Amino acid sequence: MHIPDGFLDGKTMGATAALSVGGLALALRQLRRNLPRRRVPLMGLAAAFVFAAQILNFPIAGGTSGHLLGSVLIAVLLGPGAAVLVLTAVLIVQCLVFADGGLLALGANIFNMGIVGGVGGYAIYRCVQRLVPGPRGVVMGAAFAAWCSAAIAAVLVAGELAISGTAQWAIVFPAMVNVHLLIGLGEAAITVLVIVAIQRTRPELIDPAAPASGALSNRQIIGYGMLISLGLALFVSPFACTWPDGLEKVAGKLGFAHRALTSPAPMAAYKLPWISSAPLGTSLAGAVGTILVFILAFVVARVVTPRTATDSR
Repeated sequence: MHIPDGFLDGKTMGATAALSVGGLALALRQLRRNLPRRRVPLMGLAAAFVFAAQILNFPIAGGTSGHLLGSVLIAVLLGPGAAVLVLTAVLIVQCLVFADGGLLALGANIFNMGIVGGVGGYAIYRCVQRLVPGPRGVVMGAAFAAWCSAAIAAVLVAGELAISGTAQWAIVFPAMVNVHLLIGLGEAAITVLVIVAIQRTRPELIDPAAPASGALSNRQIIGYGMLISLGLALFVSPFACTWPDGLEKVAGKLGFAHRALTSPAPMAAYKLPWISSAPLGTSLAGAVGTILVFILAFVVARVVTPRTATDSR
């Protein structure tokens, strides 16, 4: 769902960039007020996991693949402001280092996946949680919100393409939504698996009122989480599905794929140019990206979070 340059016109890119700047400013303000400083390393871990997971495209019907967005997952664990920051860090690294998503379209990608996906998805999650209280409501709300986040982002992309004159709304809307309704099922499944695992090991990370579990300390969570993220990048990413993702499939089907522009990047297409082995190059590029997004999200969160932050969100 990463929009490349060439798909959107100037006014659409300008409007979404302005919305993204405003949304990111509000997210940073929320983090400054509410994110406990002891959770700052979790911001880096969340960014690392989302980045690594997004490399792992999974197959769906019709020769199309999908990947995790992760905005709802992060919003449930750390709050909507954290989801915006984490997705922004991931998207910036993907764009500048791997040429995944256009530089001029970066504002649109942040708006679609980070701001609307994180804040809108969190609102849906909270509504379900109020209707179904307790741990079951957390799981049900996270699953439904994750599925909705993929569908809503697809609607936004379709609208932006239509406003830009790239494709007709009546054609691109059903094409984008239909494929992402299926991708949303994978989004929901991955989100639920992670949420259930955390409920069993550190339930207080999801529900501050829950009794603290001594199963894993924060330092252990960071350590094991980074091992998992790097393991996904190093050992699983070379086996990810190579089919086109939802947007690429729709672009090819509707005849505007040729408009995509690729900017120079040090590790374009998640490969190291000086390594002849494609699987090894993908593995190492994924590991480098995982570390970069961890550092970026951690540093920004540490800068904006005061030592006196409370545990509320």
